[in-house]
Amino acid sequence: MDIVDFREFCLTLPEVEESMPFGDTTLVFKIGGKIFAMVGLDRADHIAVKCDPDRALVLRDSYWQIRAAWHLNKRHWNDIYFEGLTDEFVRREIRHSYMLVLQGVSPKSLREQLCAIAAEEGVVDDAEIG
Repeated sequence: MDIVDFREFCLTLPEVEESMPFGDTTLVFKIGGKIFAMVGLDRADHIAVKCDPDRALVLRDSYWQIRAAWHLNKRHWNDIYFEGLTDEFVRREIRHSYMLVLQGVSPKSLREQLCAIAAEEGVVDDAEIG
């Protein structure tokens, strides 16, 4: 995967917003106003995605390409380096982040609406460790 594929995949997920709130070197993807993925345009060899904290630790121990995110909450965010990982693996981690963040969207009415749209479009958190 590369930055172009990353961007295109993120934009296939329902109701995703793309922006550059941190300046013109960081591309951010949000659902319901909350960030689920980002990439530094000057460091396009990896992305940052949110992850369940327990899962994040297991992934970091299992893959050298996955590390605690540099400028984010290290308990909840992973940096994923593209080298050596399959596109499907990276897409799974992006979907996991999207669905995890979606569960925290508020108000509840917006969360329920977005969850219904995601379900209707067949988006599921199919992430498996390993």
